[in-house]
Parts: sequence; C-alpha cells; structure tokens
Amino acid sequence: MGEWWWCLLVITVSLATVHGGNVTYDRTSLIIDGEHQILFSGSIHYPRSTPQMWPDLIAKAKEGGLDVIQTYVFWNLHEPQQAKYEFSGRLDLVGFIKEIQAQGLYVTLRIGPYIESECTYGGLPLWLHDIPGIVFRSDNDQFKFQMQRFTTKIVDMMKSANLFASQGGPIILSQIENEYGNIESAFKESGLTYIRWAAQMAVGLQTGVPWVMCKQDNAPDPVINACNGMQCGTTFKGPNSPNKPSLWTENWTSFYQAFGGKPYLRSASDIAYNVALFIAKKGSYVNYYMYHGGTNFDRLASAFITTAYYDEAPLDEYGLVRQPKWGHLKDLHAAVKSCSQPLLYGTQTTLSLGSQQQAYIFKSSTECAAFLENSGPGDVTIQFQNTPYQLPRKSISILPDCKNVVFNTGKLSIQNNAREMRTQLEFNSAEKWKVYTEVIPNFDDTSLRANTLLDQISTAKDTSDYMWYTFRLNDNSPNAQSVLSIYSEGHVLHSFINGVLKGSAHGNHENLNVAMEESVNLINGINNISILSATVGLPNSGAFLERRVAGLRKVNVQGRDLTSYAWGYQVGLLGEKLQIFTVNGLSKVQWEDFQSSTKPLTWYQTTFDAPAGNDPVALNLGSMGKGLTWVNGQGIGRYWVSFHTSNGTPSQQWYHIPRSFLKSTGNLLVILEEETGNPLGIAIDTVYNTN
Repeated sequence: MGEWWWCLLVITVSLATVHGGNVTYDRTSLIIDGEHQILFSGSIHYPRSTPQMWPDLIAKAKEGGLDVIQTYVFWNLHEPQQAKYEFSGRLDLVGFIKEIQAQGLYVTLRIGPYIESECTYGGLPLWLHDIPGIVFRSDNDQFKFQMQRFTTKIVDMMKSANLFASQGGPIILSQIENEYGNIESAFKESGLTYIRWAAQMAVGLQTGVPWVMCKQDNAPDPVINACNGMQCGTTFKGPNSPNKPSLWTENWTSFYQAFGGKPYLRSASDIAYNVALFIAKKGSYVNYYMYHGGTNFDRLASAFITTAYYDEAPLDEYGLVRQPKWGHLKDLHAAVKSCSQPLLYGTQTTLSLGSQQQAYIFKSSTECAAFLENSGPGDVTIQFQNTPYQLPRKSISILPDCKNVVFNTGKLSIQNNAREMRTQLEFNSAEKWKVYTEVIPNFDDTSLRANTLLDQISTAKDTSDYMWYTFRLNDNSPNAQSVLSIYSEGHVLHSFINGVLKGSAHGNHENLNVAMEESVNLINGINNISILSATVGLPNSGAFLERRVAGLRKVNVQGRDLTSYAWGYQVGLLGEKLQIFTVNGLSKVQWEDFQSSTKPLTWYQTTFDAPAGNDPVALNLGSMGKGLTWVNGQGIGRYWVSFHTSNGTPSQQWYHIPRSFLKSTGNLLVILEEETGNPLGIAIDTVYNTN
C-alpha cells in the first residue's frame, strides 16, 4: 500500500477515543461493549509524578498509541497509619483516573494490595507488621481481614466516582495480588487456599469488570492469569482456561536500577520484537512496565533502589520522550492495529519459512494479515507467497494485507535523541549556605533501653532510615587499642567512639548485610560508643516479609560479645524529629555559617529562585556523598552519589525537582549529608532533549 495510507492510519489511531461500557472476555481478547479489542497499555504510577505532570504524561502516552494506562495502588502511602487515609496531591487516585478518562483512555487498576514495585515493604504499610499473629499474603485471618478491608475501600471509592467501565468509567480491568506464583510454594497447601480466597473475595466485590492475577498460572476462574517479563511471547504458558485471553501485564521496558548499579538498557527493537511475537501468538493486551517510571520521592524506594525509577522508559523520569523507544513503539502499535480485523476474527495458521523463520498468518472471510518472524542471529531473505522478503536478525515484519510490509521490529526509522542538563544556578559560595551538625547521642541521651540488640524495622517503624545503637564501655586495660566488630543486616553503618567517626561500611542490592571491623583507640575509663544504622529502603519481596529484620545483629569489642548488653536507642536524627527541612522547623536549631571543612551528619540549607521557563528542573548533587534532600519541605528522595558503579561513576547524580514543588522565588533547599560531601559543588540544572 502507498505511503499516504500509512500516514492516514497513524493519524486515525492517534485521534481515536474510547468509552467505558460492558467488559467481558473470551479466548481471543477482552470484549468492550461487544467488540473484541487489541489493547496497548503503559504503566504510569500517580505517586511517582505530580498532578501537574499527569495531563502531559497521559497525552504523550495516547500520542504514542496507547489505549490503557495501568497503575498500582499504593497502600503504604494511602494508609500510613491504620485507619488514617491520604488521597490528596500526588495520592489523588480518583483525580488521576479521571484525567485518564478525560483524555479518552482506559485504566487497569492493580489494587494488589501487595504490589512489590520496588516500593518499600512491597507497598504494605508497616503497621501491619505489629498486628499479633499476622502472616503476610497467606491463609491468615489477620492479613486477610486487612487486605479485604483495604481492597473493599478502594473498590468502593471507584464505585462512588463511577469509574468502573460497568458504570461508564474507564476502568476495564483490575488486579488482585501480585506475582504470588513466585512465593506460593513457600506456603505449601495454604498458598493455594489463600489464592482461591483472594480471587473469590475480589470477584465478590462485583466491580462489573474482569480481574487478573499476574505470574499466577493457577489463577482461579474467572480471574485471568497474566504474564510478566521481557519475552512473554516465548515464556508464557498461556491462559489456564480455554475461554481466557492472553494478557501481558508487565513488559519491562528497562529494569529498575540499584545504587551502585548501572542502568539496564533495553533496545526499542527488542521490545518491539517481543510484542509482535506475543501478538502473533494470539496475545491481545500488552502493558509496558514502565511507560513512565518517574521518581521515588521521599523514602518510597525499596532497599538500595535509586530515586529515579525506570528512567530508560519511553517517557523518562522527567516526562520527556526518549527516542527511538517511544517513536518505534508508536509505529508498532499502528501497524498491529491495522491488522485488528484478521487478528481478532480470523483463523491463525503457521508456516515454516526456514530453520529459524516462521510466518503467522491470520485470515478472515475478507482480510489477511501476516507476521513474518526471523528468530535467528543473522539477516535473511525468505520467500512468502512467492515473494521475497528481507528480514533483519531477530525481527518480525508485519504485513496487514499479507503482501506489503508496513513495519519491521528491527528497522528503526526514528532518530535517537539525547538528554542534556543546562546549569542555571550554582551554590559555589560559602555565603550561600548555613549548616547544622547533628549531635552524636550517647547512651545517657537515650530513653529507649534494652539488654539486647533490637530489630530496626520493628523499632523505627519506617518513620526514619536511621537508628542509633549506643552503649557505654569501661576500659581499664593498659593497651587502649581495641578491635570493634559489627555485623548488621542492613544497610549502612557509621561507628563513633566518644563522638568521633571511626568507620563506615555498607552493603549493596545483592547483599544487604554489612560487616565492619575497625581498630579503635579507647580512653581509660568510660567510652561512649554510638553506632548509626541506616536502611536504604525496606525489603519489598519474598515470602514471610513480616519476619525480615534490619540493623545490628552482633557487636564485639576485643573478643567480648556485646549482643546481650545494656543498649540505648534513638530512632531517627534530631533534625528529622524537629523537621528542620521545613520553614517552620528551621528555627528549632542553631544554624551556623559554612566553613571550609565538612563533617558527617551535617544539614545544609540555602534558598534559590526557580529557573525561568518550563523545562524540568534537576538538582545536581555530583559533589555530595549520601543522604536526603528536601525542597520547600517536600522530600525529593534519597541520594547516594558516592556509591559508584563499576565504571567509577554515580548511579544517579541528578535528582528531579518537580516544577509544582517550586515557588518563583525564595525556595528552601535542605540537604542532610551523611558523609562529607561538598555543597559548594551543588547546582540547579534544567533538563531538555536534543537530537
């Protein structure tokens, strides 16, 4: 067909609108208002962006050929304290869904309420941990009661706002649980009992739309089992019932990044190839996880996960289009949609075209479409219906009429773009900064005491990354040099002897545990030993999550085991408790002028004006070490610039400040630096794309 036809098709797809209605399914696809649908979806998580960003993100997703926006529901953010709910600002779930509806797209709502999602504690609120007898995600009455209560609340909220498709809203699909197949065997027979209960509970809420379980091969009827991964066209075992469609709930466009790790770069051609293969094998719903990853603001991220989330997605952390990924997938969507009639209503046959080449042919009474696959490592020319076709390595050509190729997954026509940072403001003068250094607490300063080492998760209750472990040691030995040995199950340690830093150590994403051994000089008499344990997010996956612990497990001084000893504890830092990162909290401590030397556990504050224009804003922390940062009292997230990749570069140097966090003038920037970074190297940059 001519080039004019292809342009018309792209325009038609991009202008199409959708409306809610009756949603059912059969083996072919979801059926909306009586029509079978091939649907492309993208994950955009409302708390990882801002309400001011939502319209533009959704518009770019629609322009990219998506039909659906998929999101998790974040229980830990919505109910941080039991029965005390938050649904405003970035947590305005109803407002987010209404914006999607206003732009004519559908919604898949992944209620969970366990979500994993590289979210601290898997998205479960920490207070669940303190319910006596609770066992997470199991046939446990305490957990099932709380899970059903929250799930029901979310469903009732959606019903009250008429957001399910059965009410004329955009929600066409909901998810209960999340990748339970990964841990089901740990619970033996009760795992199956739990998953049957979860399915029955969800269906009983009568949403009028289907439910799905991902990575759950035995999802009970009528719940649909769905695939997660990068190659679901190859790895998915298929629906577990002949009347269910093939759905792909997570096609990973990149992968999460950990501090100390490099970004995972997945090519546009690889994503497109696997999507085309899934469709060729009768898949009808593909969701990109993530389409926009966004930002793990404040302390949202799980253990060791960077603040930027899935920055290599089609829309980057700042919401900018990342090419060629965004454009190549847009063309793929249009090509697949041009085959909708034979894909949905035709009969599929397969034809071998070579040892690693195959044709997937769909014929209806009036139309024919073909997907020609080359799974081999080299380019080939094949014969299909007496016509030669050139197929690049590991690619699929799409022929909407079984004759003309309109798209090949391996041929990129979109030019790469590059993201650049432009410095707008430098804080390179000592006069710009005020500092406050944390007081190192001693045993006598603490009110929480125990004759054992306490678990940090149970004690801190996710109110802070930090917990002090303190004790007193009377040393009368003639040789004052001793060895301090510490073993911790997460994640960072700083040891102080009589108020002076003596050593630091940390784990990593693959090994959270920390072991430290330092030679220390003790004074003759009472020595105050203070050990700061810092978590970098809580664990987020695995069976029996409620049993996981963090913090010090063993402490030994010169061969003496101090595990059972008189310990004093302080949860969090004084600056956190006083909220000195806010305008109202600033005056609660004495700030001093910045001197040339830097000390660990120092707070820095300054003010700045918002950069002109509308380009995204980023904080360049390349001169700093590790800590937390706030702008106008809002948590930008954790930073850890000193933890380098194997290339010797930071995993993340720039940190997103949403424009909506800023005033035109007089913005308060507060930074907590754990190590000894230099604030004179900090800058405010704006972000833009170049070709």
